[in-house]
Amino acid sequence: MDNRDEVRDFLVTRRSRLTPERTGLIAGSNRRVPGLRRGEVATLADISVEYYAKLERGNLAGVSESVLHSVARALQLDNAEVAHLLDLWSAANASPTRRTRRNPRKTDVRPGLQQTLDAIINSPAIVRNGRMDLIATNALGRALYSDAYLDPQRPPNFARYTFLDRERSEQFYPDWDGAADVAVAIMRTEAGRDPHDRDLHDLVGELSTRSADFRQRWAKHDVRLHSAGAKSFRHPVVGDLDLTYEALDLSADLGLNLTIYTATAGSPSDDALRLLASWAATQEEFATEAAVGRPGRRHDADAHPEGA
Repeated sequence: MDNRDEVRDFLVTRRSRLTPERTGLIAGSNRRVPGLRRGEVATLADISVEYYAKLERGNLAGVSESVLHSVARALQLDNAEVAHLLDLWSAANASPTRRTRRNPRKTDVRPGLQQTLDAIINSPAIVRNGRMDLIATNALGRALYSDAYLDPQRPPNFARYTFLDRERSEQFYPDWDGAADVAVAIMRTEAGRDPHDRDLHDLVGELSTRSADFRQRWAKHDVRLHSAGAKSFRHPVVGDLDLTYEALDLSADLGLNLTIYTATAGSPSDDALRLLASWAATQEEFATEAAVGRPGRRHDADAHPEGA
């Protein structure tokens, strides 16, 4: 991903969404562009039109951080967008020796991290990276996202599942559009943090080729800091789940994010999580019996807990 193109498109899309009225400017007549003009952004940022035009051409090399914050205020960027602009600025000013991938693809996690996940008994817990690869889970996390593991040819990836397995993902996410927006925004944020991630480039290329919905969202350049909130799921075994989540980046594993889901005590979703735990234990028991060659219970609806 070319840094100049990323900078240019990001600034243009942020400028186009603003109106003079939102910024306290007088709109005037004969406006031929959506949103603000370059000159209006320059006025709001207290820099010259020529200098802002340079920025919007994608040239952030040598630009001071104070100028970036002035532009961010002029464009009314939120915290995630400011962080993204600073990431793009850092990439533009990095020396060639520092332009290396910060997070090579991992297929497993540290034993201590997996042990921590397994110690979380009553809540789904997962670890993912910025490419939306599902790296590790506890038992409930794997049960929650069991559909994402159905493709045996490749490791699970939330973006690929959302956009390329539409029949299942639209059933799993009651708010499919919201889930799709979040997945793309996280990937776009990661592209700013690590523009030299070849695996991310390849994934974006695959999804852009195969999904018009992904292409449209990717072109918006929306970004997101994914730290806390609420999500709804419609699990194929236990039904509707309304969960809150807390997410944090792991300082000991740069590029990895830990997310833990919880349900309100005594709520229907709390009951559904307990049922999901029972179903997960049943599946684990069946897998263990199959591994040691003992006949197990049928791996189908008959193995689901009563009421599933």
